[in-house]
Amino acid sequence: MILPLVILASYIVVLYGVSWYATKLNTSALGFLLADRGFPTGIVAVMIAGLAIGGASTIGVAENAYKSGLSAGWYNGAWAAGAIVVGLLTAARMRKLEVATIPELLGRCFDTPGRVIGVAGQVLLQMVITSLQYVAGGVILSSLLPEVFTYRTGMLASAVTFIGITLIGGYWAAGLSNVINVIVIYVGIVTGAILCVSHAGGFGAIQATLPPGDFWFDPIQGVGMAAVGAWFAVMVTQAFTTQAVGQIAFAAKDEKSASWGFVVGGLLILPVGFLCAIFGIVAAARFPGIEPAMALPRTLLEIHPLAAGLVLAGLWAADVSTAVGLLLGSSTLVIEDIWKRVFRQELSRSRELLASRVITGVISLDTYGLATTVAGILKTLLLGLTLTTSYTLLVLFVLFAPRFCRRSSASWTIGTGILFLALWQFVPAIRVVPHPIWLAWPVALVTFFAVWLLDPRPAGRLGVGAT
Repeated sequence: MILPLVILASYIVVLYGVSWYATKLNTSALGFLLADRGFPTGIVAVMIAGLAIGGASTIGVAENAYKSGLSAGWYNGAWAAGAIVVGLLTAARMRKLEVATIPELLGRCFDTPGRVIGVAGQVLLQMVITSLQYVAGGVILSSLLPEVFTYRTGMLASAVTFIGITLIGGYWAAGLSNVINVIVIYVGIVTGAILCVSHAGGFGAIQATLPPGDFWFDPIQGVGMAAVGAWFAVMVTQAFTTQAVGQIAFAAKDEKSASWGFVVGGLLILPVGFLCAIFGIVAAARFPGIEPAMALPRTLLEIHPLAAGLVLAGLWAADVSTAVGLLLGSSTLVIEDIWKRVFRQELSRSRELLASRVITGVISLDTYGLATTVAGILKTLLLGLTLTTSYTLLVLFVLFAPRFCRRSSASWTIGTGILFLALWQFVPAIRVVPHPIWLAWPVALVTFFAVWLLDPRPAGRLGVGAT
């Protein structure tokens, strides 16, 4: 296992080198948090791809494919659809507004309680997703390098790398390192998939040794249309209004870069899920009875150490790319929507940059603490993302039909969405559909239009700011 470790260490050194270079580009808090709004189309594309392709999109997809076959890859397909839809509909409009956060966008139109609730929901959601990346990092390192890492030390090594890159280089480091990350992801996963299939004797031999069932290579049957539909509904919804996604559009250099970057990023996301599903199918054929979560790591143990090292780096790169974007998204929420609104004091550029780094460090440590104490987050990830239904509804009406917006629309719509998810968790009787997303949208729509009818105060108008 020396060669995979050397490859991983070399990759980490390169990432830190990129982060140190990015410090030359960060001269202010705007540079640290939003890359001075200078991302070209290519950086936008790798940022959205890097954010989407994380632990759930690689290890999680292979785990699902071990039980359900190729159709598990539609998890990434749903993410890709979300990125493309946002690119075609709203990315350019969001960039033009020159805001820094989703709650800031809503705050220009709605009352203060709406913005406060919006910030709280976004921060909590992003911290939970970020903590997943530490957990996934620990699983990857301990599974593929068990002589070097335990689960805990693997999680700690992941956290140190993620946090270090974020604190040193900020959003420019995230963008530039994601160019490397996406290349490493594709080289590693494609190489690993080809070698795993070859080692198993080809698809014919794999088909002959799979457990009984005609769903293994069916594009839908294994997971089922209901689950695939729910994935698309959730992922398209969250793509509009998760802070880490919106921040990529806010950081683009212009509207065209934002729009096309999201479309290209979606195309980069799409194949990865099906490539990772191949690992799960190979594992189902060769290693029946193992823990499904070990499907991808188990298949890698039999291929050449060089290839295993590349795949290890690729899987870990997926974690790095997601975690860094999420950390900076959470930090931007705290700085822009809490710090600057509570402490309304002017700071020099250097002090504001220092404050941004300190707050980012605190957020990073909090997410690591969450990762070490919370179990079963992965099972509730899609449930949590359902909360973005309220945000998405509000953003779409603000951008395309503002005449229906009222001052209290945000506070009531987001608040009702939070209450609905709490009821879904604790009152099983309301679970009349297979996934809460199918009720979350009607609840949000009914609440929004009830406020439109009952609140006579029109919402404020969006203007182009200069954040």
